[in-house]
Amino acid sequence: MSSLKPYLQLTRPANVVTAFTDIFAGMAIVQFTFSDYSPALLLVSTLGLYGGGVVMNDVFDAKLDAIERPERPIPSGKVPLKSAAMLGISLLFLGILAAAMFSALSGMIAIAVAMLTVLYNRFAKHSRILGPLTMGMCRGGNLILGMSVLPESLQQWSWMALFPVMYIGAITLISQDEVHGGKKTTLYIAALLYMVVLFSQLKLANEHGNLLYALPFVLLHAWLIFRPLWNAMQNPVGPLIGKAVKAGVISLIVMNASWCVAFGLWPLALLVLALLPLSMLLAKVFAVT
Repeated sequence: MSSLKPYLQLTRPANVVTAFTDIFAGMAIVQFTFSDYSPALLLVSTLGLYGGGVVMNDVFDAKLDAIERPERPIPSGKVPLKSAAMLGISLLFLGILAAAMFSALSGMIAIAVAMLTVLYNRFAKHSRILGPLTMGMCRGGNLILGMSVLPESLQQWSWMALFPVMYIGAITLISQDEVHGGKKTTLYIAALLYMVVLFSQLKLANEHGNLLYALPFVLLHAWLIFRPLWNAMQNPVGPLIGKAVKAGVISLIVMNASWCVAFGLWPLALLVLALLPLSMLLAKVFAVT
């Protein structure tokens, strides 16, 4: 187990759980029911795409991590660089294959997500604009992957991918200052993007007659993300920014549960919310960022 743990660290298990909830949220948005099909292949797909993406993140950042994060599995020597690269590529391939086995449309979406992942890790990551935008598009693509369970509804609701683009873009923006600290302006921009997402959830929930059900979920999400973000605003040093980033990532589960209840699938919302303790437990064992 000790030899396996560094490889698991590369895949960020707590984060992978949040990726599962993207699929469930996408299913809820297009009004999918489990009596239609099993989404198991799409869950395997997002495991591969997300896990492969974060592994490749460490592969491309191996030299930088040797300076800034020498304790990470690759620079510490616990995982050879070539082995990590092979793991990342294999997981991305698994993600594409599983999606293609579900449907041709899902396979094409998975290919797009995989390409965006590589684009982010290889070229866009350190750009203040392209980095957050590209990473946000990866998560938006993951939501669309969940929507692909019902292709006839995908065109109507694909614009919803804008919200994970904004939310993850905000997290990625502030994460760029996680090591050395940053500026309050960046944190205020992230707060604004968070607010757009939260109010949009309430608006859509109201339009679907589910405002009272969605309100507790949205308020819980707001509390989880704004408390650490406020602390970072008061003192924008690396450790506090890191806590804000971690909270934003883990709280994706609550955001996706909010989408589920906003569109009337409250049993699925409760299932998604039940994954929060699991992700939080994994976050205590494995790094989130």
